[in-house]
Amino acid sequence: MIRLSVIYRGRAVPLVWKVIEHGSAAVSFEKYQDLLEESKGRMPFACKVVFLADRGFADTQLMSHLREVGWHFRIRIKAKFWVYPSPLCPFQVGDVELNPGHMTCWQEVQITAHRFGPVHLAVAQPLRSDEYWYVISDETADLKPFEEYGLRFDIEENFLDDKSNGFQLEGSLIRSAEALEHLCFVLAITTLYLVSLGTSVVKQGKRRLVDPHWFRGASYLKIGWHWVTYALTRGYELYTTVYLCSDVDPEPAMASKKQDATRRQSRFVFDYQEAA
Repeated sequence: MIRLSVIYRGRAVPLVWKVIEHGSAAVSFEKYQDLLEESKGRMPFACKVVFLADRGFADTQLMSHLREVGWHFRIRIKAKFWVYPSPLCPFQVGDVELNPGHMTCWQEVQITAHRFGPVHLAVAQPLRSDEYWYVISDETADLKPFEEYGLRFDIEENFLDDKSNGFQLEGSLIRSAEALEHLCFVLAITTLYLVSLGTSVVKQGKRRLVDPHWFRGASYLKIGWHWVTYALTRGYELYTTVYLCSDVDPEPAMASKKQDATRRQSRFVFDYQEAA
């Protein structure tokens, strides 16, 4: 399932998608190029777009296409990628060693044997993690690309909503790619409606009717989901307007105050390197 989504307040709202029969998580650029073209036509005019993707989309063809359409990107690459930082010797990003919580970067480098570039490379080992992050950006590498790349994980929450945390997609037992693609349309419309509904409930100060925590503990999708149940059992009229408010989230979700305090701590100590 290949999906492009809009990151919104801790969730990813599906924009375009495609379901294919494929034996690997890595998909060639030709398989999803049409999705990029379709999504481009749905973007507001003069809107800055930052494309976030994991290692399965570490493809220089994709990066070149994003530059052509004027989109910025933060893409995680694999440890085996070769980097060519003139005038330094080339190296594989997997050879970089850092202490947990530290990060470093190289500006204006080329990558792969095709010497694609210039791009900017940021490498880090987050605290409480054994995995390194190797992130390629079309803009100067510092802490910001990591903060933006971290938003990519919101799409994992979206897939979780599709499955065990919500719509039970796997329980459908559908094996047809075409049928699943049609079902994804239903899930996308439902996700948009529930997130929009949850946003409206919070804005009107009614959240605690369906999410009784002092602070917001549920996602906007879940708040919208619970509001549908709440309204139907009481004979209330459901909201019919669908929109995503562009204001800053007035009440970010947190599972607990302790977890939120940990999340707000900086994950990295920045060791700056210039490769020019």
